Amino acid sequence: MRGVTLIELVVAITVLAIAVTSIIGLLSSIAARSADTLVREQAVAIASSYLNEVLAKSFGVSGAAPRANFTAVGDYNGLLDNGAHDQTGAAIPGLNLFKVAVAVVPGALGAVPANEVVRVDVTVNHPSGVVVALSGYRTRYP
Repeated sequence: MRGVTLIELVVAITVLAIAVTSIIGLLSSIAARSADTLVREQAVAIASSYLNEVLAKSFGVSGAAPRANFTAVGDYNGLLDNGAHDQTGAAIPGLNLFKVAVAVVPGALGAVPANEVVRVDVTVNHPSGVVVALSGYRTRYP
């Protein structure tokens, strides 16, 4: 007699089911981490863009508003954006879940006098729990 008994067939199916379940669990874990990496990279790019925008402005406070009219670093202090926006204040499609906060605070930078340096902190949050914070310094120079 040749063939497979019912018990051998059930054992083979059980072993195969366990193997497939393990592989699917591993793949879903990898996919979740891949999405976190994408969100983190987007948050870093947003924070870097905001920080570069702020640091490119002149030292001080002009009091201009809205954001499209900001001309000095201090104008950005307290800026809160729900969703990433460009320099003109227009929302960037696809990035509406991010929250961006900018703080301009007194800084300390070696021998530079305290009244001639500020630290710019940009914090980007995403509902998935990703938080990215970047800081830079702006000094008063001729």
